[in-house]
Order: sequence, then C-alpha cells, then structure tokens
Amino acid sequence: MPIYALGERVPAVHPDAFVHPDAVVIGDVRIGALSSIWPGAVLRGDYGTIIVGERTSIQDGTIVHAVEEFPTVVGSDCVVGHNAHLEGCVIHDGALVGSSSVVLHHAEVHTGATVAAGAVVRNRTLVPEGALAVGVPATIKEGASDQAAIAEGAALYVENGQRYKTQLRVL
Repeated sequence: MPIYALGERVPAVHPDAFVHPDAVVIGDVRIGALSSIWPGAVLRGDYGTIIVGERTSIQDGTIVHAVEEFPTVVGSDCVVGHNAHLEGCVIHDGALVGSSSVVLHHAEVHTGATVAAGAVVRNRTLVPEGALAVGVPATIKEGASDQAAIAEGAALYVENGQRYKTQLRVL
C-alpha cells in the first residue's frame, strides 16, 4: 500500500487499522486502532499533521489535508463519507461528515453532529454537538443529527475494515 514518509514526516498507522492498498498516506499522518482508510482516499500530511482517532472510517475518494498552522483532526468513532474534503478542521468524536461535503480551516464539528452530504462548512464555522449542518454554505439545524445512526455506521465500518484486512486479495 502507498504509505510514504516525506523527509522527517513519517506516518504512524496502528497495526489494527486497515489501509486499503489503493489509498495514499503521506507524511505526518497518525491513524488509530480499528480505523479504516478506503480506496482512493488521500491523507497528505506534508505541511501539517493529520490525526485519525480509533474506529473511524475515511471512505472512498476522501481528501484529508493539513497545513502547518491548521492540523486536521478526526476523532474516534467518526464516519467520513465518500469523496469528502477535510482541510485544517477538527471533527470531534462520534461525528459524521457526509459524502461529497467540505469542511474547511478552523471549522469544528462537535460530538454527535452531522455534516450533510454535499454541505460546505466554511472557515471557523462551529457545528454544535448533535446538530446538522446542511447546504452551501452550511446552515445549522440544532439537535437534528441522528447520533444512533452515526454509532451504527462507525461500528459497521470497524467490522468491514477487519473483514477486508483478513479477506481482501488481488486476483
């Protein structure tokens, strides 16, 4: 799998994590236990730090980048949907970032919150605990996140990552 050091910046992938062979991990990237990085995802810690907690899925086609002054942190038990873009933001534990959404510099998505598919969370936006961010630019709907669905999705991807880790093979 393409996991690259860049100068002194070396990825740290927990041995219980799953990184798909078609994902790319470069530089200062830390991936926690039972997390999964799926095909086409790119985590590029060339200028800044990227931290992915435990039991978190970074799904197909997602781009995660950081710059020196804006690390990108994704907590534990998070679901990051297909083709999302995270840049210099903080996604707290148990949050969901929907497919094709964008979360930018200094934005924070708090515990149990959801960024809807296709939403754009602009710089310095705070998505409160349990809220839903929807639209372009995102507007906040307090208490509208489905936290049980997030937990279910996170657990599903832990199982799927472990299945892929033991059963995936090239034909």
